[in-house]
Order: sequence, then structure tokens, then C-alpha cells
Amino acid sequence: MTVEAIGNYRSTWGEGPIWVEGRLVYVDIESHKVISFDPVSGDEKIWDVGQRVGTVVPRESGGFVAAGDNGFFFLDEESGEVTAIADPEPDKKNNRFNDGKCSPDGHFFAGTISLVKKEGDADLYRLSPDLEVSKAYGPVTNSNGIVWTADGNTCYYIDTPTKEVLAFDYSEGLLTNGRRVVALNHIESSPDGMAIDEKGHLWIAFCHGACVTSFDPESGYEVQRVELPCLETTACAFGGPDLEDLYVTTGIHKTEKEEHAGKIFVIKGLGVKGLAASSFGG
Repeated sequence: MTVEAIGNYRSTWGEGPIWVEGRLVYVDIESHKVISFDPVSGDEKIWDVGQRVGTVVPRESGGFVAAGDNGFFFLDEESGEVTAIADPEPDKKNNRFNDGKCSPDGHFFAGTISLVKKEGDADLYRLSPDLEVSKAYGPVTNSNGIVWTADGNTCYYIDTPTKEVLAFDYSEGLLTNGRRVVALNHIESSPDGMAIDEKGHLWIAFCHGACVTSFDPESGYEVQRVELPCLETTACAFGGPDLEDLYVTTGIHKTEKEEHAGKIFVIKGLGVKGLAASSFGG
């Protein structure tokens, strides 16, 4: 197994990686950027979206959908034009959108974070293909990683301060029967972004923890841990030709000086494949 820093771009706070048609697309929250990186050619394309942006996903009809300070918006890949969709929290100036991903049936789930850590002041929202925005789950404080099983029937979700992974039954845009499946208290850091592999194991990046760790949601046990030379490991996504590589975004620590902080890392040789990401159906 190898761990390597790649790419030229250095994020202030990288997040939300997703593998899209042979490239990694991710965000730099604090620098208001969406970045596309081709690991084969090394080509990078950067869009300034004019606001802090917590998550980005591909759109079936082309381009991207993202969410940030001002709610959900479209991003035109060719022109860089940003088109607002809706903001479910226009009066919460201390909140912004954080992590999110699409369900296999084309809904975009993304949640907000209370930047002042006001408990229960945020929510997980659903943007449906008809562009209707509704509350999917809450209240939460720091909405974070979200993934679906291969059959689309189960959704896993993290509200960071709870230090646990919840599972929900999933059908037609609805999350039901929420229950705790993994406790994360044994790791002294914050569970952040999440990916899922072909075995159904959950890969969680631990912010302030310098690691990504996989868990079996059936048993709740830790399966594997990979240390990284960067404290602020923020999120992860499987990519590469066969989805065998795990890409990890990072951020720059407030005080620690680290050589590769803010860079993308790629972990090769894990011996497991990830699941393909879903696109927004609207």
C-alpha cells in the first residue's frame, strides 16, 4: 500500500471529493473554489463560485450541482456560470452547506453546519430532480458524510459531534428507521467525509486525526486504518479506472506546518474497490 500527495493545487480546506468520468472533482471551501483534477494528465481546472462551497456533484444533463453559503446552485462547467436554485436557510448567517452526495435514484442530499457550533441548528436537506428542496433529517449540528449501499436501500450518515454513524432505510427520497450502527468515540478526532466500498464497508476521514478508517456497519467494528502525513484529513472518495484508489482531501492546520497540507492524497493497494458515485437527476 502506498500513500502519495498529488496535484499542484493546495486547498485552504479541501472537501467533498467525487470521481466523475475519469477525474476527481472536489471543493476548497474557504477559497470558494471547485476543482477538477485528472490524475493521468495532471490537468487541473478551477472555478471560483463566489461563496464558500461545501459539496459538489455531477448532473446527469451535464455540469455540476453544488451547495454553499447561499444554498443550492448549478455550476456550468464550460462557462463557470453559477445559477441559484434555492436556499433553505436564508436567515441563518452562521450556517452554510457542508458535505453531500446523490442517492442512486438521483436526489441530492446535502446538509448544513452551524459554524458557531450551536447544537441542533442545522439540518440535512434533499434537492429533488424537480428542484424541490425539503428537509430530509434533523436537527443536526454539523451535517457530514453520506453514502448509499449498492442496492440503494440503505443510507449511512454522519452528524459529526455525535461521533457515530446512523443507518436509514431508503426509498424514493425518504430516510426512515434511523439507527446507530457504528460508534466512533474511540478515535480522538472528528468524523468527517465518508465513502463506501464494494464490501459495504464505510471509509471515514477523521479531521484533526490524520487518518482514514474503514468500518463494517454490520458489526460496528473497525476494519482498517490508514495514517496520512496531514492532520486535517477531511473526506475521501474511491476513483481510478477500476475504483481501486482512495483519494483523500485535506486542509491546512491553523498552527502546524505540514509539507503537503491542503493537497490531495491517493492511497493505492488497499485491495478493495469502491462504488460508483451517483449523479443528480434534475
